[in-house]
Amino acid sequence: MINVRINGQIDENIRVENCIGFTQVPLGIAGPLTIHGAHQKGSFLGPLATTEATLVASCARGCKAFRKNGVHVTALAEGVSRAPIFYFKTVNDAVAFYHQIPSLEAKFKQDAEKTSRYARLTRLTPHIIGSSVHVKFDYNCGDAAGQNMVTIATQAALTGFLSSPAALKANLIDFHVEGGMSSDKKFSWSSVPTPRGVQVIAWATLDDEACQAVLGLSCARLHRAATNASHSAIRSGMVGNNINTANILAAMFIACGQDAASVLESGWSQLTTEYNEQTRELVLSLFFPSMLVGTVGGGTAYPTQREALELIECAGEGRKWALAETIAAFALALEVSTLSAVANGTFAEAHRKLARL
Repeated sequence: MINVRINGQIDENIRVENCIGFTQVPLGIAGPLTIHGAHQKGSFLGPLATTEATLVASCARGCKAFRKNGVHVTALAEGVSRAPIFYFKTVNDAVAFYHQIPSLEAKFKQDAEKTSRYARLTRLTPHIIGSSVHVKFDYNCGDAAGQNMVTIATQAALTGFLSSPAALKANLIDFHVEGGMSSDKKFSWSSVPTPRGVQVIAWATLDDEACQAVLGLSCARLHRAATNASHSAIRSGMVGNNINTANILAAMFIACGQDAASVLESGWSQLTTEYNEQTRELVLSLFFPSMLVGTVGGGTAYPTQREALELIECAGEGRKWALAETIAAFALALEVSTLSAVANGTFAEAHRKLARL
């Protein structure tokens, strides 16, 4: 057995097999950024764990551009899914089971929720594919991200069903706890209308003076760049529309003990801009339909990651929506800065100065 020491002490709470130590990633801070959120309020420094030069500097510049008015943000909804698949002998059997789902919901809910103090089964949605039925189980999971929680809960619900008379009546021949329809650690369009994580939107107003002084261009030119980026996203078949929100998600996920593999499904976002020709002000908004984060469990308990969560006042119970709001706000700051650098011709020069050894 390999013992890993943290601050000279053997840590027996590490949840990684064959652990031999930790990989160091540079950790920078951007900000301060004033956040006017439904669950997060105040001025904060954002911890960004990244090996990419210019990222921290660019995000910090975006925070400076928003200094006058700050960033408004609100979490809207949440959910975490698991989607087991049920196999039947015939399509007729599958159709019969599809219609049976509403009558099974109470039993599924009872068995699933016995496994956790926090998991709450909120919805069952069946889908027929040939002679099989995929049933999407949607949960609320308290302040945990919830992937493991919903897996354990769903397995318990399936095990309870398998031993019931209803399973024999349904002519069920096999099942798996996941058939692929939950899109766990994969992006799919289903995670846009129905959140797999926290659904959150951030928005901010830029006046022309701040835009010129900090970002080096007018609000009108920045709006044109954002509009053209949206047009090219459509033409190229891009899913979503943003400049580089994955940069902030990856950096803050790693810094704050989130599951880095969930960046793929969490990074879908939509940037929009609205320009007022009379006031010369630009309103930018950034929408995340499914940001899969948690403030308890997983990597949030490790000392460095917890310290990062404490820096943004998002550690522990009752702070999951605040964490989603904080990440969205810093993502919008990076969006406005990166887009400005592209639009005013400084993007390449910034990388030449900061990214080369």
